[in-house]
Amino acid sequence: MIIYGKQVCLYAMTRHAERVKTVYIAKKGILPQALFHKFHDKIKFLEEKWAQSMSKGGNHQGILLEISEIEPLLLSDVKHSDFIIVLDGLTDVGNIGAIVRSAYALGVDAVIASGVKQLNLAAITRTSSGAMLDMPFVIEPNILDVLNELKQIGFTSYGAAMEGAPIQEMNFAQKRLLVMGSEGRGISKKARAKLDRLISIEMKHEFDSLNVSAAAAILIHRMGYAVE
Repeated sequence: MIIYGKQVCLYAMTRHAERVKTVYIAKKGILPQALFHKFHDKIKFLEEKWAQSMSKGGNHQGILLEISEIEPLLLSDVKHSDFIIVLDGLTDVGNIGAIVRSAYALGVDAVIASGVKQLNLAAITRTSSGAMLDMPFVIEPNILDVLNELKQIGFTSYGAAMEGAPIQEMNFAQKRLLVMGSEGRGISKKARAKLDRLISIEMKHEFDSLNVSAAAAILIHRMGYAVE
């Protein structure tokens, strides 16, 4: 798969050199000298028009990589985790990437995308600034299957909702999962019925809501430390 942009490409080359198949350069001096020498045999120079074509008009910043495909894990692969994020029907790769980035930085063990059959993993890798390469990621179309299976092995589920209990007043179970719904409709009714608690972020000023990725980062941070 193709990823592009300086930050994510340098991250992949530094942290996941074994995944890199080809380095496409459209801007001289974009690579640090050490990486240029390390990947010298895999580097191909190309004209700007071809870089634009490969990035489909995206902001490639002069560098693109062909890397090995990301293979999503199975739910069974992440059951040993303590802290899991479940995305209910999210499809925007910008929001998903930002959540993956925050989740990885703040110590979440795995991210599960539910309510979808497939996602653009290359775009999520880019928007997560490369964190997708390190975050265990599962795609499970049926969120009820996810919630039921995790509940059976001792997970307590918390769902983000405007009417939920303020997070600053709560402690959280050791084995916990946070469900984030889409910005348009929130958590689906069928999923809400399975949740143990609804939680919210108390606003200092009257406002409709936060962006889902910003809300996720705040909730993840709190749930990472306020553990019973």
